[in-house]
Amino acid sequence: MKMKILGVALAMCVALLAFSVYAQVNRPYHPGTVWDIQYVRVKPGMDNAYKQWLATDWKKEQEAFKAQGLILSYKVIETESHSPNDFNMMLMTEVKDMATAEANERKADALSQQVMGSDEQQVQGYKNREALREPLGTRFGREIVLSQ
Repeated sequence: MKMKILGVALAMCVALLAFSVYAQVNRPYHPGTVWDIQYVRVKPGMDNAYKQWLATDWKKEQEAFKAQGLILSYKVIETESHSPNDFNMMLMTEVKDMATAEANERKADALSQQVMGSDEQQVQGYKNREALREPLGTRFGREIVLSQ
């Protein structure tokens, strides 16, 4: 009987020690915001025309999203492509987290219709931009904030 009590006590001590060691894990980072990154290949000779659209209509929509608190920030990154079918521009939109992005999806759709027009007008805009660029895909990435 004493051995059984001693065994249980020992097991509890080991479990408590393991828990205290686990609780002391210190990671040198924490998760940051989420980025929606659209990869685009701007067609040859269409850089200025596409940047004009970005500086007007796209920026207008992003600023409306920002003013309503739907996004935190946005960026356009231009890069060299590494093959004829590679992207040469990234459109980046920062949100607090995926839950916030998903929760605000309907608000964003409604605001897009106010700023950019009806679904039909937006589809026509996509068709018009086909002459300027080719969208290659979208990825979501979480920023990792490094501790000091």
